[in-house]
Amino acid sequence: MLMVDKIKKWLELFAAQLHEKKTYLSELDSAIGDGDHGNNMARGADFLLKSLDQSGDTSAVFKNAAMALLSKVGGASGPLYGSALLALSKKAGETDDRSEWIAAGAEAIAHRGKSEAGDKTMLDVWLPVQKALADGTLTHEKIDAFVAETKSLKAKKGRASYLGDRSIGHIDPGAQSSGYLFHTFLEAGADHA
Repeated sequence: MLMVDKIKKWLELFAAQLHEKKTYLSELDSAIGDGDHGNNMARGADFLLKSLDQSGDTSAVFKNAAMALLSKVGGASGPLYGSALLALSKKAGETDDRSEWIAAGAEAIAHRGKSEAGDKTMLDVWLPVQKALADGTLTHEKIDAFVAETKSLKAKKGRASYLGDRSIGHIDPGAQSSGYLFHTFLEAGADHA
């Protein structure tokens, strides 16, 4: 299967997960945010799917997906996911190394969100996923563990940070949707050529 087909399959599976888990993502967000993460991401998923109809190489697929999310997903999620996918687009034009793609995406998230590891954000999934991918040890179980680890963190960014210690004990919704992104990455076989 051509790489561009694997990337499209990955993003199709991700969009399907966003629809399937929409209610759960919003429930997570209701506990520590404004409760709209699931609805926002599901709306973005519709436009993400439409963007896949456009032709182009792997870099173009990521760029089209990024623009769809940037223009259609509200809150912080659109800019964060959009920035990450734009970074993947650029890096995919330079290398086939998937861990470098994810590293570029994580860097874009950190820059856009002014966040770092341990802030209880989607970055707390992207960074360990990148490391496991570079080591050749990324599994579905590890992805679930990375998402679950956000439960014990105190939020330092976004609306959840207003809760202080009360944010502890809740999974970060952006980390959970990122978990779906990486589960579907493995399912589509996009982790290898």
